Amino acid sequence: MPVARLVAVVLLVAGGLVVGLLPGVAARPAYAHAYLLESSPVDGQVLASPPAEVRLRFDEAVSLGGRSIQLLDPTGKELAIGAAQFADGKADTARASLPRDLAEGTYVVSWRVTSVDSHVVSGAFSFSVGHPSAMAADVEQDADRVVPVVAAVGRGVAYLGVALALGGGVFVAAIWPAGRGDRRGRRVVWSGFAGLAAGTAVVLLVQGPYADGRPLTGVFDPGLLGATLSTRLGYALLARLVLVAVLGVVFLIAVGRPSPVADAEPTAPEPGGPETGGPEPASRCEPGGVGRRVVLPVVAVVGAIAMTLTWTLADHAQSGTQIWLAVPATSLHLLAMALWLGGLVTLALCVLAPAGKRDPGLLSLEPALPRFSRLALLCFAVIAVTGLYLSWRQVGTWGALGATGFGRLLLVKLAVVLGVLALASGSRRFVQRRDRARRTPLDSGAGVRRLRRSVAGEVVLGIVVVSITAVLVDTAPARTSYAPPVDTTVPFPIAGAVNASGPYGGLRGGSIQVKIEPARPGGNTADIYLTGRDGRLVPVPEISGALESRDRSVPALPVAVTAAEPGHYVAGSMSIPYPGEWALRLDIRVSDFDETRVRVPFTAQ
Repeated sequence: MPVARLVAVVLLVAGGLVVGLLPGVAARPAYAHAYLLESSPVDGQVLASPPAEVRLRFDEAVSLGGRSIQLLDPTGKELAIGAAQFADGKADTARASLPRDLAEGTYVVSWRVTSVDSHVVSGAFSFSVGHPSAMAADVEQDADRVVPVVAAVGRGVAYLGVALALGGGVFVAAIWPAGRGDRRGRRVVWSGFAGLAAGTAVVLLVQGPYADGRPLTGVFDPGLLGATLSTRLGYALLARLVLVAVLGVVFLIAVGRPSPVADAEPTAPEPGGPETGGPEPASRCEPGGVGRRVVLPVVAVVGAIAMTLTWTLADHAQSGTQIWLAVPATSLHLLAMALWLGGLVTLALCVLAPAGKRDPGLLSLEPALPRFSRLALLCFAVIAVTGLYLSWRQVGTWGALGATGFGRLLLVKLAVVLGVLALASGSRRFVQRRDRARRTPLDSGAGVRRLRRSVAGEVVLGIVVVSITAVLVDTAPARTSYAPPVDTTVPFPIAGAVNASGPYGGLRGGSIQVKIEPARPGGNTADIYLTGRDGRLVPVPEISGALESRDRSVPALPVAVTAAEPGHYVAGSMSIPYPGEWALRLDIRVSDFDETRVRVPFTAQ
């Protein structure tokens, strides 16, 4: 039965992850943290002659693969170009040489690199030689949507595995004295080690196809596996597998060889025994030798800390601000989660689980229940403090909570955690009343059944939290993906350009309002309103636009502006090549001979 329950839990994790990654159910993962700062050529640039190379500069160091930079001709055919490599020895700048005999027309550059937090960032832009031409089709960045789902499921199983291995191991070896000889407790912990190893192996095998944009069959490609093993993530995953073996040996030594009697059904404790607060048997209090009493705990603690670092040294904690604080905070957050959830699952399956037709373990709640209650309280405090800091670090502003997929997932996770806290508070009140009453009718079957239902609810919600966490790890942080829309108003500078009595005289003393959404790299929409001094919209004969960068080496990019209604104009396909300071230049024709130029500065994030 414990094995069947664990299988059901794993299926719940996998199902939650798959549902969380389906389009339309939740925000589609952005697979990114690093973002493109600039490119050469610039998106939409028209060149007189073919460029010698393509350059991409990112905000942080990236890893390159065999398909990091691709070039497609106007018909959609991939052209042979030079291998992607770092430019001038800079890990944040990639380059690839281009053929010198490119014909006239529009070409698409597709790029795909891995950021320092092991997530893939990809995109595409176009440039033209001679004159623009029609493009055959859009570039498909993810050839196989199954790959990121499998990777997320692997991470979720690994999260659950580390919780059962670390939290269950501590519960069995230290919190619950009878657990060292209990077969169910050992099965929970070994299932955790197995899940941790299996989930890690899945992530290790899938990372190659994920980073290179290949289908799932690429897991059998030795070249892709070798490329993964040469990255920071590959080192971390290998170290995790080694630590699984080390901690597995530590647990095996700690629990020792089980006796046949220990695997039998739990029976009522002896008066004055450990379950009633008395001394433990000498065979369990004295594990034997200084090595088991001193060396094993030290190795276990060091191994557990190192295990959490295999996540935090290759995830979101490694990018962004305050890395020096984010790494230990994330490690503590993960360790506290593992000790709480793993111990809770073990408590539910082993201590509170019904034992045949007899009343379920009414006499076996001591000392495991009060000890775990104190540990859970400490874990919740650590989770709350570190969680608040990490949420602020990854979100940044209140507006990003509801406007980004990361923020919405974080709000759902917070709601689930509050549900866990409500159930946990009820369980803790049971423990406190029981401690005050000292084994009175509070130990009745009804009381324990209520406790069992509460703990079961905590376990289910805890699994939901793990599932959401695995999806969050695969989602671009809100701080990098959120861009507040631009809404700015500038005065209309036409003091002497318009006849006050003419048809456009109302523009004197008027203003220009520009709204740009989402004000981030890629496609944007700009709404332009010409408002007269009386507050009414004023139409003009024509408006043309261009996008200008502060970098004078970047040419102005034309922006098509059309009339939506009198006085309201729209630039529906304004493409911003990369984040930074930009200006929307508007050339407003107010008569057959007069034209006014206005620049509206804004920041693309």
